[in-house]
Amino acid sequence: MLSPPPHPEVPAALETLRDAGLRLVTLTNSSQQAVDQQLANAGISKFFERNFSVDSIRRYKPAPEVYRMVAAELHVEPVRLRLVAAHAWDVLGAMQVLCAAAFVSRPGKVLFPLTPSPDIVAPDLKAVTEEILKRELKTA
Repeated sequence: MLSPPPHPEVPAALETLRDAGLRLVTLTNSSQQAVDQQLANAGISKFFERNFSVDSIRRYKPAPEVYRMVAAELHVEPVRLRLVAAHAWDVLGAMQVLCAAAFVSRPGKVLFPLTPSPDIVAPDLKAVTEEILKRELKTA
């Protein structure tokens, strides 16, 4: 689990988001050491400003405290954040503290049918990136 390769479209999508001026961070239930190693091994650590682990607050996603911790550390309100994930529970946790969310609907990944859906649902990170940038251009 420490050296999974990224999905093929991920590096280019991350570069597009970063080059558009968006701040990119990670948030994981894994240890800080594990996430740092995973991103380095995948060759994508250069795209992220910071990697957050739940280690520091001893609560796991989707607990609201986790998402609020990231907002506090970045000095922004949760409503200014967007979580991108392929896990319905993670998306729901972020949305419960008023973060925007995007769901990557890779094969085998589905949203919970009885909960609110995020405003972006797309099959891969390239498509999610395109939707995020459309929304950013409308609000700029």
